[in-house]
Amino acid sequence: MKEGESSVAKRADIEQRVEAMVMPIIEEGHFELVDVEYVKEGSNFYLRVFADKEGGINIDDCVWISRALEAKLDEEDFISDAYILEVSSPGLGRPLKKEKDFKRSVGKDIDIKLYKAVDQQKEFTGVLTGYTPTEIVLEIDGEEKTFSRKDLALIRLALDF
Repeated sequence: MKEGESSVAKRADIEQRVEAMVMPIIEEGHFELVDVEYVKEGSNFYLRVFADKEGGINIDDCVWISRALEAKLDEEDFISDAYILEVSSPGLGRPLKKEKDFKRSVGKDIDIKLYKAVDQQKEFTGVLTGYTPTEIVLEIDGEEKTFSRKDLALIRLALDF
C-alpha cells in the first residue's frame, strides 16, 4: 500500500467503527445519523459526527451525543492520533452521501461540482429527478442531464436565500 492509501484505509476504518459506536446513541435519542468523518485540517485531526432530527437538532442534543460518544471512545481508545471531537447539525447545504439522502432529496434543488468540466462548466444546479448507485439525473433549465457519480466532487442541497 502507498502512504496515501493507508491513510485513506485508516480513515475509513475509524469512520466505520465510530459510526457503529454512535448508532445506539443516535437511536436512543431518536436522531438521524447523517455522516461521520475523520479528517486532518492543518495540524489537527477532527472526528466529526453530523446528526439531525425532525424539526432540527439543537446544541443540547449535540452535547448529549458528544458526551455519550466520548465515553465510548475513551473506553475503546482505538484512535492513535490526538483529535478534536465535534458533533453538529449537517447544516443547510448538507452533502448527499447515503441512499436515504438521495431519496429524501428527489424533487429538490441540488448543487453539484465535478472533477472535470462538462460543456466547459464544473458546477451545476438543478432539480434531482432520479438517481442510481452510479448516476444522478438533474433537470436543468427544463432539460434532463445525467452525471456519473464517480465524476462528482460534491453533491449537496442547494442553498436558496
